[in-house]
Amino acid sequence: MAYTYTTLKTAIQDYTQNTETTFTSQLARFILNAEERILKEVQLEDFRRYVTGSAASGTKFLTKPADFLAPYSLSYISSNVQTFLLLKHLTFLQDFTPNAVATTGTPEYYANWDDTAFLLAPTPDDTYTMELHYFYRPASITATSDGTSWLGDNAQIALLYGSLVEAYTFMKGEPDLLKLYNDRYIEALQTLKNLGEAKQVQEEYRYDKIRRPVQ
Repeated sequence: MAYTYTTLKTAIQDYTQNTETTFTSQLARFILNAEERILKEVQLEDFRRYVTGSAASGTKFLTKPADFLAPYSLSYISSNVQTFLLLKHLTFLQDFTPNAVATTGTPEYYANWDDTAFLLAPTPDDTYTMELHYFYRPASITATSDGTSWLGDNAQIALLYGSLVEAYTFMKGEPDLLKLYNDRYIEALQTLKNLGEAKQVQEEYRYDKIRRPVQ
């Protein structure tokens, strides 16, 4: 059974048998925390997105989308040819271009600078059309206009038990029952991993996986 925001809140209260005001005021937070755990622990094909933008001449930073979680690839398009940049650690780029203002050229590398921007190296010597393929954060079931979400429709067991773990932790409930909820969550999470990381097998090229060895 798929969950909406309303039915999920009701299910949490039914399982915990708790309708106390302080508890019910935290229901959205329990669900948000569960969503965050799922998104950080499973790589799902449904949460891939492509966007294009511009890297400005003389500007070493490229802004990330607001819903960005992690990169799959970053490339630039010139004369209808797509060229991929290599993802490196920030310190590699800083060593490669110790003077970013003076070292300009066609971008070859990129790194995570902070939550809002990538660092490019060399600093672009022209305006480049960039294409970012990335893992994005979907809208929370607590915030959609109709109270539905992909996780509520397709990962309802993981979402329910993840929320129950958060709720029962808040209640300081019995350890045995908390363990049961967490075990059920882990079991449901594994079925999601099978879907996202095993059953949707495809040929990998370049940076097709979020989880990959550090270079």
